[in-house]
Amino acid sequence: MERTLVLIKPDGVKRNLVGQVLSRIEAKGYSLVAIKTMNADRALLAKHYAEHEGKPFFEPLIEFMTSGPIVAVIAEGNRVVEGFRKLAGTTDPTTAEPGTIRGDLAADAGTKVVQNIVHGSDSVESANREIEIFFPEFAKGR
Repeated sequence: MERTLVLIKPDGVKRNLVGQVLSRIEAKGYSLVAIKTMNADRALLAKHYAEHEGKPFFEPLIEFMTSGPIVAVIAEGNRVVEGFRKLAGTTDPTTAEPGTIRGDLAADAGTKVVQNIVHGSDSVESANREIEIFFPEFAKGR
């Protein structure tokens, strides 16, 4: 079984959408292996978003992600990485398809595309790396 990391971002937590996001993951047939609410610090997020360091949206993303609590989730299932990304919708809430998490739940925040309710790993390799950052007790090989 494949695993992925899902983060419900501060906008999703603040707007009380955690239950809706989790129920969509379960309705798709995926299992919720681990869930925790946390206030992520800059060091943890810089490690998580390391591939984006130096890009124009890096600092606003870190600032946003430290602005409030997040919910970190390990979801498991057949092709869950690909499936969750499809379920989440495109990163821009304005163009995300209806029926997706972002298309239905994310408010149009103008140029603030980082405020789009959820993060999902983009590959199995990224999922393994990200799970180790947020859930070291679930890292492969332990």
